[in-house]
Amino acid sequence: MYATCLFCQKDLGRNESFETFPVGRRLAFDAAKGRLWVVCPHCERWNLSPLEERWEAIEQAERYYRDSKRRVATDNIGLSKLRDGTTLVRIGEPLRPEFAAWRYGDQFGRRRRRQLAIAGAGLGALGVLVIGGVSAGIGIGGFGWLISRAGVGIVRGSGDTVVATIKAPNGDTLRVRRRHLLETTIEPGAHEPLAVNLRYSGGQTYFEGPQAMYVASRIVPAANRFGGSKDTVATAVDQIEREGSPDAFLERLASVAAVTTRPPFGVGTSLTRRRRRFRRWNNSGDWSTGIFAMNTVQRLALEMALHEEAERAAMEGELHVLEAAWREAEEIAGIADSLLLPPTVDQAFEEMKRRTPKE
Repeated sequence: MYATCLFCQKDLGRNESFETFPVGRRLAFDAAKGRLWVVCPHCERWNLSPLEERWEAIEQAERYYRDSKRRVATDNIGLSKLRDGTTLVRIGEPLRPEFAAWRYGDQFGRRRRRQLAIAGAGLGALGVLVIGGVSAGIGIGGFGWLISRAGVGIVRGSGDTVVATIKAPNGDTLRVRRRHLLETTIEPGAHEPLAVNLRYSGGQTYFEGPQAMYVASRIVPAANRFGGSKDTVATAVDQIEREGSPDAFLERLASVAAVTTRPPFGVGTSLTRRRRRFRRWNNSGDWSTGIFAMNTVQRLALEMALHEEAERAAMEGELHVLEAAWREAEEIAGIADSLLLPPTVDQAFEEMKRRTPKE
């Protein structure tokens, strides 16, 4: 088995996923034609594997690709990343797309447990302080409101905490505090499915399209600081899957959020009146406007869909380059595989195709 690139003579690297074919960190395969390549990490040329070494690896690659939840595909080529970092490039008809929801259960669960522990510790310390004051003979009647507000602040978080810093297209750094999420709206864009009207320290800016998705991906996790239970996450996943894809969900949510996230005052309302209005709401503990106006399921689904779309865009950027490289490599492979093929190769190929599951 070769371990160096046939073109630049540099090391092809190793993987831990394929016991019978540990060469390479990026493998390309075509199960329909029985071909397997190792993509060089240095010159990016495709090295066709020897016939006698590829059959089991192709079958295993197909299984890994079908089982993977981190994959994206065009009409001719698919891309998937395995847990050990190995990348699979699959040539052939795309499989039915699947939403990679399984990854979010643990993520949101850990976030929920962490924040509940923090809030519990804070409330516990506040309780000790109150009990200590009572034991010392200090009346708490006059301080009841302050104690109540302190408890709300521990659970909800401080409105003045900076929850995101965002780089604007003009180079400015926008500081977003938690209370600014009360004035931040999500809506359909004029030319794109999603737009965000972001409130931040010292101003407000409208973002649309990819910029809006970037901004939303930075601020929505701050509204989801308590994550979600397994049932809540499952419901959020179901909302996305009912729409058919994360981008379809984002488009639908934007039309709904245009109403639910709208602040209860006009665009021309002065900053002084806004601050006075929100100060009263902050004191009352009513955080039900802006991003917080969406329910927990909607916010969790929004965070998932934004993450999936960002990952899909990043992976699809590679597909155009890979497809051009594949077509070049296929020409070479077609010539190489047609030379001196023993009968056992055709037999092995036909047997492998029969064992390959149909989608």
